[in-house]
Amino acid sequence: MTASRSLSALIFCLFSMTCMAQDQLNLSGSLESNVNFYMRDTKIGAANTPQYEHQLVGTETWLTLRAQVSGFDLGIRYDIFANSALLNPQDSYTDQGIGRWYVGKKIGKLAILAGHIYDQFGSGVIFKAYEERPLLIDNALVGLKLTYEISPTWTIKGIAGRQKNLFDLYPSVLKGVNIEGFKSFGEEGKLSIAPGLGIMHKTISDQQMDALAGTLSQYTPEDFIHEAPFNTLAASIYNTLTAGRFSWYVEAAYKTDDVIYDQFASRTLWTGVPSKGKFVLTPGHLIYTSLSYAGGGLGLTGQYKRTKNFNFRTDPFVSLNRGIINFLPPMSRINTYRLTARYSPATQELDEQAFQFDATYAISKKIEVLINVSKINRPDATENKDTYTEVFTQVSVKKPRKWTLLAGVQYQEYNQELYEGKPGVPSVKAVIPYADYLIKVNQKTSFRTELQYMSTKQDHGSWVYGLEEFSISPHWLFELSDMWNIQPALNADGTDKTEKLHFPTAGVVYSSGPTRYSFRYVKQVEGIVCSGGICRLEPAFSGFKFNISSNF
Repeated sequence: MTASRSLSALIFCLFSMTCMAQDQLNLSGSLESNVNFYMRDTKIGAANTPQYEHQLVGTETWLTLRAQVSGFDLGIRYDIFANSALLNPQDSYTDQGIGRWYVGKKIGKLAILAGHIYDQFGSGVIFKAYEERPLLIDNALVGLKLTYEISPTWTIKGIAGRQKNLFDLYPSVLKGVNIEGFKSFGEEGKLSIAPGLGIMHKTISDQQMDALAGTLSQYTPEDFIHEAPFNTLAASIYNTLTAGRFSWYVEAAYKTDDVIYDQFASRTLWTGVPSKGKFVLTPGHLIYTSLSYAGGGLGLTGQYKRTKNFNFRTDPFVSLNRGIINFLPPMSRINTYRLTARYSPATQELDEQAFQFDATYAISKKIEVLINVSKINRPDATENKDTYTEVFTQVSVKKPRKWTLLAGVQYQEYNQELYEGKPGVPSVKAVIPYADYLIKVNQKTSFRTELQYMSTKQDHGSWVYGLEEFSISPHWLFELSDMWNIQPALNADGTDKTEKLHFPTAGVVYSSGPTRYSFRYVKQVEGIVCSGGICRLEPAFSGFKFNISSNF
């Protein structure tokens, strides 16, 4: 019997046992399913993948069941992918099986959890196991976690296992320990600290080392790594200091020598052919800090991060969003509007220095202003040093229970060559004014209108975006939008690079209790899709999208 089938049998038996204890049973679950219907459109680039050429329909489904019985926490999730483009937008992925299972029990001050574990140390810079379905990130640690409550304010936890790789496991072994606590001072507790320490240890397998040695053997002597380590240690120390209206978080991390792939380094093979990108042996370090103030209608936050060679993966041969052990906090604003979020910078693991400042001020109960400034660069780079600059402004004006208006302007400088891997293209410089108006007709009915304009001479050129939503609470939402390439970028001879294309969307959403259904017709331009600083290039889409999500 395979390991997967053994786990299936184990979870099935555990759930069957709960049927004999109905008076103590608490059962719940959730369902999420996406169905994409592909309609070929060569004008926008929605073509030349298996889905558009012959498969026509792709689906992803996650079904989760959870139970609490006699002090045990049990869970299982079944995942199905059929002709899915989530793994590789240029290819098709089909598979199914158990995506997660876990069994947990609290015994006094000790908590035990076995199976697929989602957790993090500190802000996640040395370890974070999490799921991000739109990017098909599911790097759960499959193993064991023990958490012990030293005191009401101090805990220690240890983890061990291997990282999930779709329906398999990466061969390297991960171990870690984390201790954190809280201490307040003074009678009112206005001064407090929340310190923590985390240590992660990675051991790569013999098979991974053999594969690495085979690749390194092709390098010339000056690029060859003579003693690649089996083991890498990463540690971080962090603390949150709270003093009245001020809060200061700081975290420093260090990683011992590790073989990582440097996409910017130059190498020469034995054939004498120069190339970009090679494996290097190097330590890594990171420092991240955030200082904030809140009071009197004013909110201020300043952040700084410096990253150097902090690529920490369970396998040296995987790239992009695969095999990531840790999570590096993003240092740009998480934008939500279509055009303000069109160019989003992916976090750089090898070399990044970033600043961000955010300020909000409530002029009155009806008016609030916001300004956010982000600056990201690569100090050690010989080219593409300046990577991202953003200035985002917003004014919010509202009449309670009647209407709300959000309006502002965003300015961006975005290094498209670096973030999207398009050699030789100029950095995008864009100005985006936008407005969002919501009016409530009555307690159940409302209209929302978005208007956005992007002015730029790079990439695809300038855009106009408009959206209209009509909502009938609590069940219905109707939407209609269009994104129009109003002024395409120009060729050297002054002609338009592309046609002035429209990218419309029309959809309906129906909610009934805990279940939500949505059906949309979508034309979507190629662009970057990001979640928390983790990004990937998404190709153009043409067709219909159906989604159902439910909790029970």
